[in-house]
Amino acid sequence: MTREQTRQIHVGAVAVGGGAAVSVQSMCNTPTADAEATLAQIRTLADAGCDIIRVAVPDDAAAQAMERICAESPLPVVADIHFDYRLALRSIAAGAAKVRINPGNIGSADRVKAVAEACGAKGIPIRIGINAGSLEKHLLERCGAPTPEAMVESAAGHAALLERCGFTDICLSLKASSVPLTLAAYRLAAARFPYPLHLGVTEAGTLFQGTVQSAMGIGAALLDGIGDTIRVSLTADPVEEVRAGLAILKAAGLRRRGAKVISCPTCGRTQIDLIAAANEVERRLSGCGRDITVAVMGCVVNGPGEARGADYGLAGGKGEAALFRRGEVVCKVPEAQMVDALMQMIEQDT
Repeated sequence: MTREQTRQIHVGAVAVGGGAAVSVQSMCNTPTADAEATLAQIRTLADAGCDIIRVAVPDDAAAQAMERICAESPLPVVADIHFDYRLALRSIAAGAAKVRINPGNIGSADRVKAVAEACGAKGIPIRIGINAGSLEKHLLERCGAPTPEAMVESAAGHAALLERCGFTDICLSLKASSVPLTLAAYRLAAARFPYPLHLGVTEAGTLFQGTVQSAMGIGAALLDGIGDTIRVSLTADPVEEVRAGLAILKAAGLRRRGAKVISCPTCGRTQIDLIAAANEVERRLSGCGRDITVAVMGCVVNGPGEARGADYGLAGGKGEAALFRRGEVVCKVPEAQMVDALMQMIEQDT
């Protein structure tokens, strides 16, 4: 696929846009004022593969905790600001690597300029976050409803406030809970703006539904060559957002870090507990950093052949499984030993 070439910004050490690898973001759900709990969650998310972390800064207590959080975080920290420009300034001074604001809702032009100048002095980018549910009244009156065009016009208006301050280290997001609306807005934005795009479907839902929604919206944009960083928004543990984001990037062919597990659906020929085996193999490979594909197949009729592109795999039989390496059967083992034997074969090749 050919990716849209956007300007490059830097969120701490992470490059976004300009051909850099698509990064995965998440957001802490701990009270930011509780620095200890927030840092613990950030470390867990870093271990899961997160690249950039965002925290809410809704009040003075959160802003005060930002200095410690930014100093000790293993990930670059984005300060999420609404309305109060002073919280943005305090977060910047505390070491935030990026600020997420809407310039139009933090007050006068002088306040916008103060934030832009503070970010410029520190080399910190600003993400403008457009949400279909909170578009400006004049755009809703003109368009009649949240439309892709209205979302892009909102982004253009907010960006213009920063551009008039000479600030162009900008990232844009244009999110809706509707996948078609989100995707249409991003396609229009990619054609209009030079800025890197932060992809996401907002209010996507619970773990299952939200992952499906996000895979559709984010995945479709990525396959169009659109998008520089992603956040999967789930009503779930933020670790699940990272797992889903990495899986979306892998499915789009944009991330090869870690093992990929493929498995067939169950059918009447299956004579092993395929579901349990596939889940166990996936769990045990979750920390694997090798670029390998591992197949868990339900029967020997099609298993090794259909999964010949896999580096390793197993294919079930009656109470046993055939282990194979790159399409060639290596041996057969009892069902009770098949996952252990598969893992041992993988580990022997490290």
